[in-house]
Amino acid sequence: MISDPELDGAGETRPAQPAQQTALPPPSGREATGARARRPWRWALGGAALASAVWASGLYAWGDRLAAPDLSYRATENLCQDFAARELSRIAGDLHRYRPVNRQDDRPAVHRASCSLQNGESVSTLHVTAQVDLHRRTDPGPEFDVPAAWHPSETGAGRTEEVRGIGERALFLVGPPETSAELKVLHGGAVFTLRASGNEPKSPADTAVLRAAMVEDARELMTALKK
Repeated sequence: MISDPELDGAGETRPAQPAQQTALPPPSGREATGARARRPWRWALGGAALASAVWASGLYAWGDRLAAPDLSYRATENLCQDFAARELSRIAGDLHRYRPVNRQDDRPAVHRASCSLQNGESVSTLHVTAQVDLHRRTDPGPEFDVPAAWHPSETGAGRTEEVRGIGERALFLVGPPETSAELKVLHGGAVFTLRASGNEPKSPADTAVLRAAMVEDARELMTALKK
């Protein structure tokens, strides 16, 4: 018996489709081997890409924590009160007597405090500046060896000496023309900097005495700010 024709939406007739279709025979030989070999590679590549994406997102989410340096020093509210400068005062007189200048700059990445001292009211033979930088997000170590810029035309000039026995690393820099000196101390995420400048060039003996005084005053400051 002939079945009724199927109607489509346009009102045309077409023959009814068979209920079942004949299945194609499975591939054999090299064709079957190639098909089976391709499927595992597709899954492997997809899994590798997914794992890489998860790993990258994890590094992105934890990047700041992984890079945050260790800070074992507190942020000072008044560096001129914490920086005694005892040894430098023995060389040039009481440095806290004439208008100490305290400055603070608190940023999310770095907390900076500085204190400027001098041994005279209008005429001074020694100016001293102490500075403490507490790095909260990035490690200051890779940039610690960047030469000091005493003046734009003198970047990297002068001489640098390594100082042992204080912090993780410490450098003593003497700037041209032997009238300025700087001590930099690195400890974790903290960088302590002491600068001293005068009006006359210093002899090697004077520079050695200045270096010893700056090292002792920096060590005392680090102890005062230790958490």
